[in-house]
This record gives sequence, C-alpha cells and structure tokens, in this order.
Amino acid sequence: MGKEVWNFIDSGFCSPYFNMALDEALLDWHSEGKIAPTIRFYGWNPATLSIGYFQKAEKEIDFEAVKNHQLGFVRRPTGGRGVLHEHELTYSVIVSEEHPDMPKTVTEAYRVISEGILKGFQSLGLEAYFAVPRTEEERNGLKNPRSSVCFDAPSWYELVVEGRKVAGSAQTRQKGVILQHGSILLDLDEDKLFSLFKYPNERVKERMKRSFKNKAVAINEISPQKVTYEDAKIAFKQGFQEGLNIELRPYELSEMQVAYVNELAKNRYQSDEWNFKR
Repeated sequence: MGKEVWNFIDSGFCSPYFNMALDEALLDWHSEGKIAPTIRFYGWNPATLSIGYFQKAEKEIDFEAVKNHQLGFVRRPTGGRGVLHEHELTYSVIVSEEHPDMPKTVTEAYRVISEGILKGFQSLGLEAYFAVPRTEEERNGLKNPRSSVCFDAPSWYELVVEGRKVAGSAQTRQKGVILQHGSILLDLDEDKLFSLFKYPNERVKERMKRSFKNKAVAINEISPQKVTYEDAKIAFKQGFQEGLNIELRPYELSEMQVAYVNELAKNRYQSDEWNFKR
C-alpha cells in the first residue's frame, strides 16, 4: 500500500491576521471534508508577537515596546503563552481527531505530530528528543506557568536539544479536528523578546531572562552550520513525511479560498474585540 497523501501549503511570509485566519479556515475546510489533512509552513510579515487564547493582553504585554519594535500583534486560537515570531519557521498541522493514527489525548497527539519535528531536527544533524516533565514541580509549573513567555519551559513532548527547548507548539481541537501549530526557532533576540512583557520590577525581569537562557535555544546557536529558513523548510518537510509516514503534495488555495481567509482575517484576527478580549 502507498503512503497516505496529505496537503502541503507553503504560504511564505504573511500578515499575522492572515496566518491565524488561514489556520482556522483549514480546520473548518477539513472538518467539512473539503480538504485532506494538511501541513503548512509559513513566516510572519511583519515580525509578530502572538499570545495564547487565554492570556490577558493588557495585563501581560507591554504594547509600547511592541509598537517601538514595529511588531505585529495577534491572539492565537490555541492556548499557550507569548511567542515572538521573527527568525523562525512556523508550522501548522490540521488533521481529524478520528484519524486512525491520532491518539485521543492531547499530550499523546502532540507526541505523534511532533515526531515529524523530531525527524526534521535530526536531519539537520541535531540530537533532539522529547521533553517529559519528570518531577511534581515541573508538572505543576505547566499548569501554573510563572512566565508569560512561551519558550520559558518545555511542555509534554516538546522538542529539546542539549536540555533546552528548541520548538514550542500549541494545540486546539474544534469541530472534530486537531490544529497544532508551533515555532521552530532559527535565531532569537532575547533582549527584544523580554522587552515585550510586563514584570513586577527590573530585578524579576533580569532573573527570568537569565533563567530563560538555560531553558531555550535557537537552532543557529547549536548547529554546526548556519540553517536558513529555506534549509529548515526542506528538513522539516522531509521530517514530517518520515515522522508521520505520509506523502506531502503541494496544495494551492483557490481565489475563493483566499478571499474567505482575507475576510476572516479582517473580521476576527485584526479586530480589537478578538485581540484584547481578556
């Protein structure tokens, strides 16, 4: 038997609103049986701070800093914490909860989907492995994160190299479909990242920044050779095909589909009502 064929969309660099709207539209179309399971790669123009669905924007984010750095800002439909999307490859996976290879629990589905990311890191020559919180303290930290910053600690089955997190992912399940998307860090400007959040005082901010250095790392800090966005696309496309045992075929959006996504981007993800609702 041949491998199952999934769609592959390479969106290039899009606005934050279009990026989130397209992920949502793909979930809808897959739930309606209009498209096959899909993997999508994309970048951000402009570089953007995204926050998780449940985060309190006004309380946690320094919007003056967001503006000064000329960043976009958007709330994701998925959970998790703040992510600076700048020097990274972003991926999304859209697949039915009923797919025979998808476990019922969120954490186990993470493990299956993240197998593709693991293989991608390995093809870049990096010894990545899955994070599994071992102690009670680590597990409690996932339930009650001390930091608003996503890469501050690995969750279940996120990818780690040399003990530090290299990819952060978030998942939602709606209409019988799993949407998992995440960031694969190529480079990271830590000063910029930490300037975007509010802290009780400067001392707390510096302490968290120091701690963060031990917990997260970008590919180009540890890779023997520089990895470009194009290199990452090749490696992780191959990784997903191998890790999920699928064949990826290019999928082009129709004009009607693009118009639908633009409409959703404008009406939902660009609106203050969505982005500042908590």
